[in-house]
Amino acid sequence: MLTIRTRLVVAFLALVGLGFYALTDWILDDLRPRYLEAMEESMVDTATLLSSLVASQMKSEGIDAGDLRPAFDAARRRRFAARIYDMTKTHLEMRVYITDRQGVVIFDSDDGRDEGKDYSRWNDVFRTLKGEYGARTTRVQPDDPTSEILYVASPIEVDGDIVGVLTVCKPSGSVHLFLEAARTEISVAGIIAAVAVVGLGVVLSIWVTHPIEQLTHHVQAVRDGKRVAAPRLGGEIGVLGSALEEMRTALEGKQYIEEYVQTLTHQMKSPLSAIRGAAELLEEDMPSEQRRQFLENLRSESGRIQDLVERLLQLSSLENRKALRDVEEIDVGNLLAEAVAGLASVLSGRKVQIFPTSGPPVVIKGERFLVRQAVTNLLQNAVDFSEPDGAVTIAAEQRNGEVEIRVLDDGPGVPEYALDKVFERFYSLRRPATGKTSSGLGLAFVKEVATLHGGRAALENRPEGGAKATLVLPVEPESRLA
Repeated sequence: MLTIRTRLVVAFLALVGLGFYALTDWILDDLRPRYLEAMEESMVDTATLLSSLVASQMKSEGIDAGDLRPAFDAARRRRFAARIYDMTKTHLEMRVYITDRQGVVIFDSDDGRDEGKDYSRWNDVFRTLKGEYGARTTRVQPDDPTSEILYVASPIEVDGDIVGVLTVCKPSGSVHLFLEAARTEISVAGIIAAVAVVGLGVVLSIWVTHPIEQLTHHVQAVRDGKRVAAPRLGGEIGVLGSALEEMRTALEGKQYIEEYVQTLTHQMKSPLSAIRGAAELLEEDMPSEQRRQFLENLRSESGRIQDLVERLLQLSSLENRKALRDVEEIDVGNLLAEAVAGLASVLSGRKVQIFPTSGPPVVIKGERFLVRQAVTNLLQNAVDFSEPDGAVTIAAEQRNGEVEIRVLDDGPGVPEYALDKVFERFYSLRRPATGKTSSGLGLAFVKEVATLHGGRAALENRPEGGAKATLVLPVEPESRLA
């Protein structure tokens, strides 16, 4: 399927190619007649001048061309070098013959070769004797247009009476030389102009289609669930992009509210039922120990609701963002140490190993709070699903412009049926130690942080046992900076 840019370029190339071919072909076809016209015009002047000269030397007994013969003989023997553009002319190529009023040749500058012949039927002589303009073109070789000879005649007049005809003859070979040179120059100029126009056409097509491509990539990213900022476009494409972005925001907002209302209602049913049941039972007389147990349940379930609401608000705020805000340089090694220190009480008694990247410090750009919270969530998840004295390993590695943060535990791993669901909102598995579930928002938060930074998150089982959570972030998330 051809892209819009390809279609524009192909159509433009076809139009420009046909246009320049037609124009160049028309110019080249018109060159020869124009050159011959210019040549004929100068021959008319020459014939008129010579016929007037012959008429002025007329004698009573008839036309006297005796003075012309030695002049032409001398001119034909003369050698010279006249540089005319790309051609050098070295000898006389013009021939002149004179006929009487009956059309019989009485003078031929070419060593008198056709003297005595009847030329009365040739167009140049025939028309001139009738008082019209006489000219003709004759090919020496019928199949060779370059062998053409032009004949232009002028009447020899005495007192208004035509007593003879003087014809100037000139081969068109010199015209062919000029024509070939002109053809080459015009063809080269046409090719250069066509290439220039095509280049401008390509630039124009890029200028026209680039905003469309940007908008297309943005729509495709939204379709794939990526959180990207709308491109800044101008003109009609910019208006279309803004309209699409507004429509997407409106549709996502509506769907987002519906999903959250449903999931929040579902998640709060259990703790609210527990609180209501405990409150009803507390109205009855019961031993103080049992009352303390019910009060503890109230505090536990209300804390669960509070944690759910806080995490939900935090995740909701993150999901509605399309770009990073407080971007700063983050030393990955220091970040891992901070996350471990923040969970010191939870990690107490466990073997915790930190393997930061080797070599110089690895620095990424992003929101420090969000990345640290994501790493903290992965650590908390590893603690919840491992043995009380189990080991937790956290490591970082840089490659191909990305930093991969890995958190490993030695717990039972993740059931196969849950591997593709663990990053969904409110999806939670029972903790091995307590048998309870969490809010199901921790890993969803990690996924949103990764997406906002242009990265990705994953959770998989290790062959040797336990699970491995991965947070991959680009070193330079430039396209997502606000």
